Amino acid sequence: MNFREKRPRVVILGAGFGGLSAATRLGRADVDVTLIDRQNYHVFQPLLYQVATATLSPADIAVPIRSTFRDQKNTNVLLGNVAGIDRARREVTLDDDRRFPYDYLIVATGARHAYFGRDDWEPAAPGLKRIEDATEIRRRILLAFEKAETEDDDERRRELLNFVIVGGGPTGVEMAGAIIELARTALVRDFRHIDPSSARVLLVEAGPRLLPTFPEDLSAFARTTLLRMGVEVRLDCRVTHCAPGGVEIGEERIGARTIIWAAGVEASPAARWLGVTGDRAGRVAVDENLRLIDDARIFVVGDTAAAPWTKGRLVPGIAPAAKQMGDHAARAVLADIAGRAPAPFSYRHRGNLATIGRKSAVVDFGPVRLKGLLAWLIWGAAHIYFLIGFRNRIIVMMQWMWAYVTLRGGVRLITGSTKLP
Repeated sequence: MNFREKRPRVVILGAGFGGLSAATRLGRADVDVTLIDRQNYHVFQPLLYQVATATLSPADIAVPIRSTFRDQKNTNVLLGNVAGIDRARREVTLDDDRRFPYDYLIVATGARHAYFGRDDWEPAAPGLKRIEDATEIRRRILLAFEKAETEDDDERRRELLNFVIVGGGPTGVEMAGAIIELARTALVRDFRHIDPSSARVLLVEAGPRLLPTFPEDLSAFARTTLLRMGVEVRLDCRVTHCAPGGVEIGEERIGARTIIWAAGVEASPAARWLGVTGDRAGRVAVDENLRLIDDARIFVVGDTAAAPWTKGRLVPGIAPAAKQMGDHAARAVLADIAGRAPAPFSYRHRGNLATIGRKSAVVDFGPVRLKGLLAWLIWGAAHIYFLIGFRNRIIVMMQWMWAYVTLRGGVRLITGSTKLP
């Protein structure tokens, strides 16, 4: 066995924020890294809603994984779908039967949207986690206006111009604000037989307020701003049925051809792969160093991990947390290889941010709370800063400036089928 074969083998599953952070930290270490993802690109998920609402192109918020690690000689990037993890043999199995042995494993496979036991709703109400989700939602939104332009029946036209977003967290709030602005600014002069500004955007939240992880005053500001923009906000309302053509809220049926799901997420199948029991959201319990409770060679990070934080709360499923967890897992691997005990993981919360359409946002930095235009500028600067690649940052900044000055959307392309569900 040569020297290279004797080096510790670190396999990383997932090239999201956690996986990329771990792989980057290991870039100069004396280890062999294998990074496996089902896509060949990393996507900046916080801006997916802008792809879904035709402001940005998918290429503006995504970067090929291979190009990211082209100069990192110890890292091998592979395209593949994980089928299972053999902990006894220390191997990862892909769905094409390829097997990859590991000495250390970092699971960073993220999360998907959750329908709380009603997965049959997904075809009618897609969520927003992938590029494919964003382009499908964009297709449905733009196609609804196109179909309404040629629809003679008043009732069917109203249904086409009804847009329902289920879930009042950051994704739901951002989507509602972006759709109403798309209808009332970008599209308002593009049609001859309909008035796009007559579109009805309905945001439905089962809880008592929007943005439940934000302070109450910022939640109230978000609701007031959306109402002023023309969004109809329903609080303490639970969607009881979703189907092509509309939703039901209790006994009330609302006809709508475009429904967007932003009500919850669940972890990837990592718990099943590892042969452990996940929590209610499918997350895997880890110790203070993000290691699997009964296996010190396996680390779980990001949305897939149920990592303790403070006052009985778990580390939140947001991008900065995933980056910190991925970096810590890599440090812990290097510490173990060196025979040292790693310091426990300590999550540093940088705050919460959410935008409410063009030139308005809310920012929670603990004792510092901002809202309105200044918060929007901070939100934009933070998102541009975290985008991977200089090209992406420049393009996004230019796109935003153009949209702000001209009030025109950027990428209003309908791809795929021209039929609505």
